[in-house]
Amino acid sequence: MAEDEEQRLTHTQRLKASFHYTVGKICQEISDEKEVTFSKQAIAAISEISFRQCETFAKDLEMFSRHGKRSTVTVDDVKLLCRRSRSLQKHISSYCDELAANNQEKRKKKSIGTGKRRSDGDSAMAEGEDDNVE
Repeated sequence: MAEDEEQRLTHTQRLKASFHYTVGKICQEISDEKEVTFSKQAIAAISEISFRQCETFAKDLEMFSRHGKRSTVTVDDVKLLCRRSRSLQKHISSYCDELAANNQEKRKKKSIGTGKRRSDGDSAMAEGEDDNVE
């Protein structure tokens, strides 16, 4: 039992280190672009706050899927998560629409390429599958 806890802590520490590194790279890009500098303390604070927010998001998404009696987090759960931020919700919705359109194009190309035609029932089922895949 103690070994599992130790592995979890090690995994979390590695994840936090990776997160911190990525935040540092993003800050460096912004620094180069906007001619602003970020102190190491500021990068560490941004990293810690962002990591904690991601943990909260993950827990909320898990609860939303459980509430829906599902074991899989869906796009609808993500949309529900970002409901308080209109700009984020708009971005997520447009991204999901873009993904759905791309999936439809791929399916059309695939069905044309194989010479198969779908009946109305099959196409309705395929559209429902997209909702879970996104």
